Amino acid sequence: MMARRPQRGERGALRLDPRLIIGVVLIAGSTFGVWSLVSGLDDGVEVYTARDTLTPGTTVTADDLATETVRLGGSATHYLTVGELPEGGLVVARTIEAGELVPDAAVDETDRTGLATVVVPSRGPLPSDVAAGTRVDVWTAKEAERGYEPPTVLVSDAEIGGVIEAEGMVSTGGTSVELLVPREKVAALLGALASGDAIDLVPARSSGE
Repeated sequence: MMARRPQRGERGALRLDPRLIIGVVLIAGSTFGVWSLVSGLDDGVEVYTARDTLTPGTTVTADDLATETVRLGGSATHYLTVGELPEGGLVVARTIEAGELVPDAAVDETDRTGLATVVVPSRGPLPSDVAAGTRVDVWTAKEAERGYEPPTVLVSDAEIGGVIEAEGMVSTGGTSVELLVPREKVAALLGALASGDAIDLVPARSSGE
């Protein structure tokens, strides 16, 4: 029996192994994935973070902040990025915890908080957890002929802006606290201080309690 001669067009035809095609596709996909990953590493944005707890009414400059490169994607517009901070600084509008990224909404060009800082001497040692950002109720009691009148809350839910420790071994002063209070309460608080009223700071209850 004679062998069939190859027909015209059959000679030189190339048959591709499907496994070869699949292998090429897998390699191409893997290469693209690695390229995308490496490219994504360059999408970091340099933003400001708080070195220490920042309280409302405080003016912050670049020296008060640290920088960190993070990948935020589309949410990067919600945070203060390097280069956006004016030379004169910005005013803190709400408490920013130490290490927290600085949100755009937490700073402002002008002070709109309506708060003032009043330094209040502590009558005794402060609890160890009292620090900047802690919220307290300010209780006062007027001096009477025998002891003090019943105490009342003069300022509720005030925020501590800072704690001032007495300096020096021979200092007679105790620890003082910088309180951030509404401006309409400043006169009453200063009056209580001038009159020698007993003033105590009691941790404020959170809204969930």
